Amino acid sequence: MRYIVHTDGAARGNPGPAAVGVVIQDETGRVIYEVSRSLGVRTNNEAEYLAFLTALEYLRESRPEGVEFHLDSELVVRQLNGQYKVKEPRLQALHGQARMLLNLFPGHSIRHVRREQNKRADELANEALDAEAEPS
Repeated sequence: MRYIVHTDGAARGNPGPAAVGVVIQDETGRVIYEVSRSLGVRTNNEAEYLAFLTALEYLRESRPEGVEFHLDSELVVRQLNGQYKVKEPRLQALHGQARMLLNLFPGHSIRHVRREQNKRADELANEALDAEAEPS
């Protein structure tokens, strides 16, 4: 089974309140996993990496034959694909974790998509941010 994964991390302020949204679909387009989670205060790039890591942790259990990752963060995609160096120390740690987990999925690809093509993951991240912002 091949999976299609959409991840998005968002921060309101940089750093600021942050959240992740993840959608994982099987090859027929059926959603098999969705998550929307608040992260506390993080940078936007940290949130993007944490969304990606959230997906990888879920996938570690199911071990699909192939995984196609769709992210709307061009920076994170280029860093994960080895086109850009990771200079920020906090991102280096997250990048290292991601690269290690990606070794479990030899048939993976990581590509940049426009925000419109990542709409549901973006909605999930914003839902978590909105819920966090609501007074108790």
